[in-house]
Amino acid sequence: MTVSARKRIWGWWFFDWASQPYNTLCLTFVFGPYFAEVARAHFVGQGLDTEAAGAAAQAYWGWGQTVSGVIIAVLAPILGAIADGTGKRMIWIWFFSAFYVVGSWMLWTLMPGEPDLLRAMIWFGLGLIGMEFATIFTNSLMPALTGDADMGKVSGSGFAFGYVGGIVALVIMLLLFAESGATGKTLIGLDPVLGLDPATREGTRAVGPLTAVWYIVFMIPFFAWVREPKGPARKFSSAAAMADLWRLVKSLKGRQSLAAHLVSSMFYRDALNALYGFGGVYASGVLGWSVTKIGVFGIVGAISGALFAWLGGKMDSARGPKPVIKIAMVVLIAVCLVIAGMSRDAFYCLPFAEGSALPDYIFYACGILIGAAGGSIQSASRTMMVFHTTQARAAESFGLYALSGKATAFIAPFSIAVITTISGSQRIGISIPLIVLFLVGMIVLRWVKPYGERS
Repeated sequence: MTVSARKRIWGWWFFDWASQPYNTLCLTFVFGPYFAEVARAHFVGQGLDTEAAGAAAQAYWGWGQTVSGVIIAVLAPILGAIADGTGKRMIWIWFFSAFYVVGSWMLWTLMPGEPDLLRAMIWFGLGLIGMEFATIFTNSLMPALTGDADMGKVSGSGFAFGYVGGIVALVIMLLLFAESGATGKTLIGLDPVLGLDPATREGTRAVGPLTAVWYIVFMIPFFAWVREPKGPARKFSSAAAMADLWRLVKSLKGRQSLAAHLVSSMFYRDALNALYGFGGVYASGVLGWSVTKIGVFGIVGAISGALFAWLGGKMDSARGPKPVIKIAMVVLIAVCLVIAGMSRDAFYCLPFAEGSALPDYIFYACGILIGAAGGSIQSASRTMMVFHTTQARAAESFGLYALSGKATAFIAPFSIAVITTISGSQRIGISIPLIVLFLVGMIVLRWVKPYGERS
């Protein structure tokens, strides 16, 4: 059956829609804060005071993501080279989709009373690995979708569509499933649906199965409409795949723009992912927000992300991806400076009135800015990578891109874990490493050509 070019693009967009809930629900706004809440209570039970327990929970979350990041960094370029060497990419998307579904579904097992934190991090890591690897191979299909003139629009619209999917999933989660630990009710005052028990937090724990089912349902258009580029069938050869990868790595010496893009994005994407991954943990530990309140924060940020990913895609097509990336980094550095100086009681040296809601409003504003800058910078970075590769070697190149995003992916969680442990402060532990990473990314960006190797 012949599939139109427009339908192929829509099918490709549906991967963003299907996979976004792992970021929105699991990493940032529901499971992450729930993990922090459960871990914090666990460490308090072991004798730590509330602040130290919050820092220990944040550090544990950081160590878990560090391990996943190292695994992704090591395997991503190798798998990409193998996929390009055989000309097969869809089979890898199927394979890692299974990781995504199993890992997310099993998040259900994290109980509030006697939590197995290690097992929860293993399942979370499995789902995260599945999402990241599936993304490599779906991104590698992007050069075959459209021409360079519309690449920014396609990338931006895909991210925007994904954010909308995350919003819808998050709204469903908050209205029907996630219960407040204090009241046992959802955001609109209902008992969790399907007879889920609020006493054992089954409503919140349902985030795992919901994410898994969402992915299964909405990947159907992707697999139905997206086609691999036609090419000669090739036998698998690990030696040939590794030789191709080594040639790509050696070519970076003479490809300054590509090398600079990989290094720059290595730092700023690491910082952005950590900001996503620890934002909910920060809100829970520093501001004392509930899972439902963090979820509302997530909706606000995701709406902003959808809007600005779409607008950023238009700016990307009109002026190239580099200005979009630069502006987004300035915004994210500003957000980190705000986080560094804000607690429940004061903003830097300026105290809040007792019981003031101002820190909540400030953090909501930060959420809007994180969503806006995050959506646009991810979309533009993806476009910039397309401008540095070809259709035939796209999986290999996006594998290297994933490596650049994960080679230092352990640095942000690791440095956050270390600095949080040393300082005993969640604010300092989050903000200082991220500011440094964004600044390094901005410095290296100057060597990236405005339109990559199309310039």
